[in-house]
Formats: sequence, structure tokens, C-alpha cells
Amino acid sequence: MTDFSAFMAAARERVDAALAEYLPSVAERGDLARAMHHIVFSGGKRLRPALVELGALDVGGDLARCKGAAAAVELLHAYSLVHDDLPAMDDARQRRGKPCVHVLWGDAMGVLAGDALLTLAFEVLARGTPADAPVGEMTAVLARHAGWAGMVGGQCDDLAAEGAVPDLEHVRRIHEGKTAALLAACVELGALAGGGDPAHVERLGGAGRDLGLAFQIVDDLLDVEGESAALGKAAGADAEAGKLTWPAVVGAARARADAEQLVADALQRSRGGDAEALIAALGAKILNRRS
Repeated sequence: MTDFSAFMAAARERVDAALAEYLPSVAERGDLARAMHHIVFSGGKRLRPALVELGALDVGGDLARCKGAAAAVELLHAYSLVHDDLPAMDDARQRRGKPCVHVLWGDAMGVLAGDALLTLAFEVLARGTPADAPVGEMTAVLARHAGWAGMVGGQCDDLAAEGAVPDLEHVRRIHEGKTAALLAACVELGALAGGGDPAHVERLGGAGRDLGLAFQIVDDLLDVEGESAALGKAAGADAEAGKLTWPAVVGAARARADAEQLVADALQRSRGGDAEALIAALGAKILNRRS
């Protein structure tokens, strides 16, 4: 097992333990808790909390200081998946090879479970971060990257663009909002919790955005080239919905080359940090994704 594989396995173990600690029990909230647990423990890669930890490590910080931030970004990511799958959004039936929350518990519970995960994320960030860390700034970073200027804005742009004429700058704006913004927030949160200086935090945020764009381009390619069983969702769904994607604009070969360049740019930004080797391994992992 490589050092990176060991790091990812340990990060998953840490964040899963934290998530189990923070989520409500079925005894407390019944079906709401069941729905929250269903999406949170449905087999996600835990990429986002791992990025938080990488941010902390890169500035020489202690992983214990970013426990709250790592759990918070995974809770926020889970909320976004539940809402994206709803009939009014992407109208998906499966997520990670399992029925979506709204399929099992109905549309209203899908909305409410997502709301509960989103609000819990900020509670966990506030309560799980040491008092001497810049908690206010960290809260603002997560809110900005997850809200109208980031993930939510990107989802709005994505929905509005269905069936539109392919345009690369339009696709870039969508991907920067939907995917790259939150990945940038992750490394920034880790660096802030770990005591990084402003220049280092900004540099890592740029690397996170590059990796996020590369991740989404590869995701677009998998939708074209992958198989439903491996993806855990229906292959070809983007094309069927008329969504703007990177390969739809520039073709698969150019899309792959663009993803490789973005990873190279991310590695250049992160050069010299304590987690440089792990970030390089993550870039290679993103480019070689099969699901």
C-alpha cells in the first residue's frame, strides 16, 4: 500500500468516526436520522475531508485541529448530493449504487435531510474547531464557497445551461462553482485551522480550485466513457439531460489534456509545502479515476 493510500484510509477512518459522533441517532430523530445516515455513509471517497487534512499538514499543522472542518465539509457535500438528486434538480434515482434519499423517504424528506446536513455542518465547524483558530474566518470561507458565489451559484448556472450552445467559458464557470469552489474551501479550511499564513492559504486555495476543475472534467469524461455499475449512477445522464460538459465542448482528448494541465498547475502552486508529495499523489489519483 502506498503512503497516499495509507493516508486516505486513515483520513476516512478519522472522519467516519467524527461523523458518527456528530450525526443524530435514529432514536433521536427517526426517519430524518435514517436519511442523513443513508447518504453520509453510502460509500463516499471522503476526498473533501482528506483535502482539509492535506491543507493542515501542508502548513505544518496538527490534524486534531481540523477535525471539525473535515467533518463539516463532508456533511455539506452530503447535503448537496441529496438536493442535487431531487426531481426538481437532476432527477436521479441512484447515488453511489444505492437508491437516493428521496426515492426511499420522499421528496419532502430529501429537502429536509439536506437542510439538516447543511445546518449541522456549520454547527460542527464551530464546535469542533479549537477556540484559538480563526473560526469566524473559516465559517465565512465555507459559507462563501458553498453559497451563491460558489456551489449553489454553480448549480443554478448548470440548470440554466441545459440545452444551451456549448461554450468553454460557460462550462468553466459552472464547474468552478459546482465543484472547484468547495474543494478550494477544503484546503483553505485545513490551512487556516493548522495556522497557515495568508499567502500559503491563498496558494493552497488556488491549488484546490485547479484540482476541483480537473476532478469535474474527469467526472464529465467518466459520464461519457464509464459504465453505470462502476459509476454507481446512470452513465450518459449528462448528455441525456443536455448538460454543458467539458468534453461536449472540446472533445474527450482535449478534455483529458486540460485535466492533466490543471493538475500540473495545482502541483506548481503547492510546491514546497509539507504535504507536497501527498498532493501530487492526489492529483495522479484524480486523473486515473474510474468511478
